[in-house]
Amino acid sequence: MSKVLDGITVIEQGTFITGPAAGMLLADLGADVIKVEQPGTGDPFRAFKGGLYSPHYQTYNRNKRSIEIDARKPDDAQVFDDLIREADVYIQNFRPGAAERLGAGEARLRALNPRLVYCAISGFGQTGPAAARPAYDSVAQAASGFLNLLVNPANPRVVGPAIADALTGFYAAYGILGALVERARTGVGRSVEVSMLEAMCHFNLDAFTHYFSEGEVMGPFSRPSVSQSYALACADGKKLALHMSSPEKFWRGLANAIERPDILQDARFATRAGRIAHHEELISVLGAVFALRTREEWCRRLAAEDVPHAPMYDTAEALQDPQARHLQLEIEGSHPTQGRWRTVRSPVSFDGQRASTVIPPPVLGEHNAEIRGALAARKPHPDTRDPS
Repeated sequence: MSKVLDGITVIEQGTFITGPAAGMLLADLGADVIKVEQPGTGDPFRAFKGGLYSPHYQTYNRNKRSIEIDARKPDDAQVFDDLIREADVYIQNFRPGAAERLGAGEARLRALNPRLVYCAISGFGQTGPAAARPAYDSVAQAASGFLNLLVNPANPRVVGPAIADALTGFYAAYGILGALVERARTGVGRSVEVSMLEAMCHFNLDAFTHYFSEGEVMGPFSRPSVSQSYALACADGKKLALHMSSPEKFWRGLANAIERPDILQDARFATRAGRIAHHEELISVLGAVFALRTREEWCRRLAAEDVPHAPMYDTAEALQDPQARHLQLEIEGSHPTQGRWRTVRSPVSFDGQRASTVIPPPVLGEHNAEIRGALAARKPHPDTRDPS
């Protein structure tokens, strides 16, 4: 199957998550993403139990090629420059100023290739009072106001995956794609900048809009109460989620499924406004009811009444759901040294064709000879003479 970014070459000099995530998204769409890494150690995210193929690294580096380059060595610096001359996109997520010190600043690379789309990812932006500060996922979540919406005030503890890191990679890829579309019209590359702070503030747009329009500062339970969302434990210890939203038909269906038609006669729960105001009480009422049957039984009853729900799967369960299996979310590839490798496919389909094939993440320097050989083959031989 032809990929939509076939023919686009990306040089990614990324580490940890933000830069590699952006590169992976482009690779999933068919771009040739060449990951430039330090000899011997590579991306620091590789390190794991004495090896260089951690689950963290594997998550964000599929469908790429790896080359080791030490830019302090003249020959390697020349290889890097040759890669840039032929590239469409360059991605880095260094702290501001580091790329220039490494000979990979925008001005220098653009002089080599005016068509280059140069993407710089940072924690707090390229300039400003916080630009030089170190930034990791929880730092960006906190600074953007997003973490305040996730942490339970009664037990303030960071939860969940690296949302800010991954989302910043998404926004970077989004900006790169826009720049590539414009370059098709103008022939000139753009500088694309995104910071983790900017990405998370934009992702937190709903909370800011409530504040701008109503002066409301949202908290961890603001949206769940308005959307009428619930996480409920069942008799077998398994959990399920409800998202009742606003249509009354869902509440009538729920009342039927739990055999409690009286619940909608209760003055506290008879209207949407009442259910929002008395969300805590409703959690207690529903919690007591759902504790009486197994999750499987509740899912059957809720489905029969068309109530928006889903089992709260853990990672081992989610991809075994019949719908997930139908969508072929789990795919696998074969690595020449690592063997069978499994992942979750890109969610985007084109013309009804799913991204069902994958190239496992490269081991460090796996494509050294291949990439260097291709560059050498494209260079004119020193004895070549101009026939004119």
